[in-house]
Amino acid sequence: MLIIDTGDSENIDKALKKYKKKFEKAGLLRELRGRQAFIKPSITRRTTMLKAAYRSQMQIAESDGSNSNK
Repeated sequence: MLIIDTGDSENIDKALKKYKKKFEKAGLLRELRGRQAFIKPSITRRTTMLKAAYRSQMQIAESDGSNSNK
């Protein structure tokens, strides 16, 4: 449960903005969508490994590209 402390002088727009920020930071919607369908642990591991490999390739390409321009 998200609780937003608002002062008496604070308007509803600011309170809603605080709520939306807190909601997004908590990751409730992401968790809810993740629970809609079961994903096997092996598939989860595979996707994380593929993402990590892709990120490392992008880092290597970025570092090689910046050195050749100098």
